[in-house]
Amino acid sequence: MREIAPGAVHVPGWLTLDEQRHLVQECREWARGPVPMRHTVLPSGGVMSVQTVCLGWHWRPYAYTRVAHDVNGRQVAAFPGWLADLGRRALADAYGRDVPYEPDTALINFYDGQAKMGMHQDKDERSDAPVVSLSIGDTCLFRFGNTETRGRPYTDVRLASGDLFVFGGPSRFAYHGVPKVYPGTGDPATGLTSGRLNLTLRVTGLR
Repeated sequence: MREIAPGAVHVPGWLTLDEQRHLVQECREWARGPVPMRHTVLPSGGVMSVQTVCLGWHWRPYAYTRVAHDVNGRQVAAFPGWLADLGRRALADAYGRDVPYEPDTALINFYDGQAKMGMHQDKDERSDAPVVSLSIGDTCLFRFGNTETRGRPYTDVRLASGDLFVFGGPSRFAYHGVPKVYPGTGDPATGLTSGRLNLTLRVTGLR
């Protein structure tokens, strides 16, 4: 376990292989719909290289809605209680204490070998509750920065399959991104033969 910045903690190998397999199976179901996994179109007209599917609330830049007006007009799949329990356990293990946590949405991103994520803040939520991030599949280079700018100072961390990364408190609104994925570094025993899955659990603060 390593504290990257105040409130930002990396826990390598947190998920067991069975837990990873279960999450991969669930992600395959969620990716089929009711709102399927897709490349998000940005307001600028650009298209994100990652593919995304949402639970609980539908995210599009830069808002949450219950209905995916920009995809197919349907309501996204429900956020399951067992995933909220997993989020609470993740926070307790990362912070060494129980933390009240009621996540109500998950953004699930799939990275192929070429996908990247630019430096950004997770600030579309009306809550400063921590973000819980779980990685499955290929290792990535995760860049965790500061709250003021997309540039330095930042810390580069390799997130491998099964790793947990939590950021809250003073680091909740830090810029972060994924400049690189390392193809072929994942374990096919997870059920994911290529690419990287990243699940981020969040509290929207919405009703």
